[in-house]
Amino acid sequence: MRKLLSILAVGAFAMATTPAHAAPLPVTMVGQASISLAGLSPLLVPASPVSVTGTVSTTGEKGHITSLNIPASPFDVAGFVVPITDPAAAPIKGIQATVHNAAGHFEGSTLGGTMSLNGVTKVCLFKACSIATANLSVPLSNVGQGGTIAVPPGDTSASVNLTVVGAPWTAGVAAVGTVTEMGFQHGPASNTSSTVAASGAIRLVSPIFVSTNIGASAVVPGFAFLDLHFVPEPGTLLLLGSGITGLIVFGRSKRS
Repeated sequence: MRKLLSILAVGAFAMATTPAHAAPLPVTMVGQASISLAGLSPLLVPASPVSVTGTVSTTGEKGHITSLNIPASPFDVAGFVVPITDPAAAPIKGIQATVHNAAGHFEGSTLGGTMSLNGVTKVCLFKACSIATANLSVPLSNVGQGGTIAVPPGDTSASVNLTVVGAPWTAGVAAVGTVTEMGFQHGPASNTSSTVAASGAIRLVSPIFVSTNIGASAVVPGFAFLDLHFVPEPGTLLLLGSGITGLIVFGRSKRS
């Protein structure tokens, strides 16, 4: 009986920790988005813990996520300001962002897909954002989605023509001209095991190409990043714990 219980316990543990091919993926996601323009200090957009769905495959890299669905708005920030003090960044004195994400879907052996970061980034010129009289508004709705947004000069002293080109997210390589950033997906301790295991991580990257009619800033390369971490749903842990506890109690009752 003790041998049978050991086999059953190992089997239950394996079933809970090794997803079946195309198994559903109910886990809680935590993480943050960040946006970096022209190498300046990044804007950080934290994500509230949220349940995400998708699938995991046991083929290939031993259970990497093959699809991932993120609901709208866990990434959300309003009026967040990053002061810019580097003299080399003049006339930029700060960046302010109001951002929330639309629903996203990613899939493939190298995860990729679309999730727009709806909102706007304001580049504060000549003065700090709290007192700036000239703000350059950079739309973000095509970041992580794809497409081009052209903005003619507005009611600012800068009177800048602005074009923003976005692209989908990828866990591979993203490039703006010769500038590149790389995403990744890995399991605990960077092993090629399930990315959904505790301490698994995914980084998705989206290139942002900004062009203006400002000579020194005619081309502004930028990147957006999604850094995601996963923890099992409390119900999954409870189910696993209850199953193993039940096997132990069953064994004890048999022995008595």
